Amino acid sequence: MRAAEITNREEYAHLLGEALPHVIHTEAENDRCTALLEGLLRRKQRTAEEKRLAELLTLLIEEYEQQRYVLPRTAGPVDVLRHLMDANGLRQVDLLTVFVTASIVSEVLSGKRELSKAHIARLSERFHLSPALFF
Repeated sequence: MRAAEITNREEYAHLLGEALPHVIHTEAENDRCTALLEGLLRRKQRTAEEKRLAELLTLLIEEYEQQRYVLPRTAGPVDVLRHLMDANGLRQVDLLTVFVTASIVSEVLSGKRELSKAHIARLSERFHLSPALFF
């Protein structure tokens, strides 16, 4: 994938001035950057400058989360999900947008049901992570 080329330096400078992206050191900073990124990703049409800002925020968030949320090498998909829930202070009910029903969330977390491809896609989007983590 080719990076979007910045065509309007003033627009990009304005976006950077509003977002003030920097190396993330705290959970609050991570939450702020994540909210900014989610706002950009919700837009149907993004300018090249917005795409570049989204790329920058993604890198900053990924770097912080890789350092903060270290998973055991033998973690299975459910272990990864449980870890993400713990790290983000989530309960089963908070995952209804991913699994649709409480019973499916419960079955997945108890090991009675495996993650489907659709679940993995929604989890990846929800947590801004590679789907590979859930395989």
